[in-house]
Amino acid sequence: MSERSVPAAPRIPVATATGIGSMPGTDPREAATVVTGESGLPHLPELPGRGVGGDLIGRTAGLLVDVPVDYVHRTYRLAVAPTVETRRARDYLRWDVDAVEECWETGGLGGEHEVLKMQACGPYTFAAHVELRGGHKVIRDGGAVRDIAASLAAGLDEQAQDLERRLGVRTVVQVDEPSIGAVIDGTVTPLTRLDPIAPIPVPDLQAGLETFAAQVRRPMLLHSCAQPRWDLLAGLPSYAVSMDLTLLTERDYDGLGALLDSGRVLAAGVVPTTDPGQSRTELVDDLVARLQGLVDRIGLPRTVLRDQLLVTPVCGLAGASPAWAARALAVAGDVAEGVATL
Repeated sequence: MSERSVPAAPRIPVATATGIGSMPGTDPREAATVVTGESGLPHLPELPGRGVGGDLIGRTAGLLVDVPVDYVHRTYRLAVAPTVETRRARDYLRWDVDAVEECWETGGLGGEHEVLKMQACGPYTFAAHVELRGGHKVIRDGGAVRDIAASLAAGLDEQAQDLERRLGVRTVVQVDEPSIGAVIDGTVTPLTRLDPIAPIPVPDLQAGLETFAAQVRRPMLLHSCAQPRWDLLAGLPSYAVSMDLTLLTERDYDGLGALLDSGRVLAAGVVPTTDPGQSRTELVDDLVARLQGLVDRIGLPRTVLRDQLLVTPVCGLAGASPAWAARALAVAGDVAEGVATL
């Protein structure tokens, strides 16, 4: 490996744990109580169980500035004027922020909880799922994609400013891009089979995401629960990376090694989203050993686990039981503590 360097970009907390975003149930106060109580890096909870406007795409639609979105035939579509779906998504987000603020005040948080993570769908996954008014996917129109990205960046900046003002925190912004592989491969579902959507070259996606990060103006974390696209990640120096480590094979070791060797932060998804039936101590010991073994096989010093690692569940916890969601975040914290003391 080359001489390791420290990245100039993300100020992401390390040697701690956080959630991916989604939580079970529909009560924002219950979710806020769990994430502020169990995570070293609390996050603004997402509650997709609330339905339209609470899911990843709908919630992100509520962040857009001057770009209304409707929900038509079970699909989100750009609209001419604000719609009930846009207003619902914004209401949900406001209630979630109110709940976190209440927990912050009643729990006396601050100091160790001086950073809060917020999440949204990334611009390319959003564009791959949302339709233009004519029925085609937004991703098909490069100009529309750029407009969506700029609108979302402005909305995230506004949301971050609101959180920073109300809670006195710094914010980290996570963007979820589970469909970016389909964008790269040209496999986004088109309006008709006779009108396929062309792939977008990786350098164009890298340039777009770097511009997006500069517009958001916060430490950035790029998340996907899909197989990592190392060619894409290598050219995104402004982003820490969040991934499901249980998906990795030996073929991924070079890519992961290069990412860590460059000094970038990794949010390591290792905690299961359903109860594996182990005691808390057994599970923590097992996950610590797995992380140790992984960096040993890659050939990096174990100090990277202390200096460059966040610990997370492998994916969102919307499908977990409330009891396991809380326990999973607690286990993630124990694992982070375990690897930080190596």
